[in-house]
Amino acid sequence: MGQIKIASLFCGCGGTDLGLLGGFKYLGKTFRKNATKIIFANDIDNAACDIYDLNFPTKSFREDIKNVPAENIPDHDILTGGFPCQSFSVIAQNPQRLGYKSDGGRLFFEMVRILREKQPKCFVAENVKGILSANDKKAFPLILNEFKKVGYDVDYAVLNSAQFGIPQKRERVFIIGFRKDLRIKPTFPKPVNSYAFVPLKKVLSNHEEVDQKYYFSKRAVLGLLKSNPRMNKGRVQDENQLCSTVGAHLAKISLNSTDPVLKIRGKYRRFTPREVAKIQSFPNSFKLTGSDSKQYRALGNAIPPVLMWFVAQGLVQKLAKT
Repeated sequence: MGQIKIASLFCGCGGTDLGLLGGFKYLGKTFRKNATKIIFANDIDNAACDIYDLNFPTKSFREDIKNVPAENIPDHDILTGGFPCQSFSVIAQNPQRLGYKSDGGRLFFEMVRILREKQPKCFVAENVKGILSANDKKAFPLILNEFKKVGYDVDYAVLNSAQFGIPQKRERVFIIGFRKDLRIKPTFPKPVNSYAFVPLKKVLSNHEEVDQKYYFSKRAVLGLLKSNPRMNKGRVQDENQLCSTVGAHLAKISLNSTDPVLKIRGKYRRFTPREVAKIQSFPNSFKLTGSDSKQYRALGNAIPPVLMWFVAQGLVQKLAKT
C-alpha cells in the first residue's frame, strides 16, 4: 500500500505522532522516517495543542471527542489514542481510582465508537500500567472486550521505555488491534539490547546554566523540614541511573512528594521543561511553548516518541503487505 494514514485521538503535544512519523534524531541515533501521514489530530487541551501545532503540519482539531461525529474524521488506516489515564493510575488516590466508572476513564468508548464506524485497518491504544488492576481488575478485560466486539483481533503488552534507549523507567500498557478480515496477529517490539541502559545524565543540562528559578530555596527546604521532619526530599535521582517516571504533575512538584528531583551540590531542583522533554525522548528540535506548568503537563502526559517509533515498526511492516 502507499502512505499509511493516521487519525490521532488525545494527541496531546505529539509524542505518539512523532513516533509514528519517525524522521528524527535522539541521543545521536537516527529514527528513520516511516511511510505514514497524520491526517487528523484531536485533543481538548489547548496548551498541549499549541505545542503540537508548532511541530506538525497537520494542525490539531480542538474539540471534546464526544462531540465529534465519526463521519467528520477522514478515512484512515490506523487509529491511535493514549486515552486519559488519570482514573487508572496507581497514584490516583484522591479521588480513589475510579477506572472505567469515571468520565475520563470511559473515554476509551470514544475510540471504540470511531473504530466501529470507520473500521480502520488497525488501532493502537496506550495507558498506564495501573489499568491492569483498576476496579478490582474488572476494567481492563472490559476494555479489551469492547475493542474485540467491534471487529478486531486484539492483544496487549507492557513496555518499559528504559528497554528502548530512553533514560526513564516508564511502564505503559499498549493495546494493538487489527481488523479481523486482515488476519494479522498483533505483535510488540522486543527490548533492544544495545539500548538497554541510558543514564539520566545523558539528557541533563549543564547545571551551571540552569536558571535559579528551578531550584528550591533554602527557606522552602527549611520550612518543609519544620512542618515535616521526615520530609521525603522528593525522589532524588542518581544521574548515573535511570530516571523515575516523569508525570503531568511535575508542575506541582514539592520536596514532600515522591516526584523525581535532582540534588546538585547540596541544593534541590526540579527538572527544566527541556530536560523533561529529553527524558521523554523528544529530540532537541522539538519546539516547546507556553508556561512551564503547561509544558510539564503536556510532556508528562506524552507517550515517549522513541518507544512509539519501535511500536510503529511492526504496524507499518504489517500494513505494507495489505
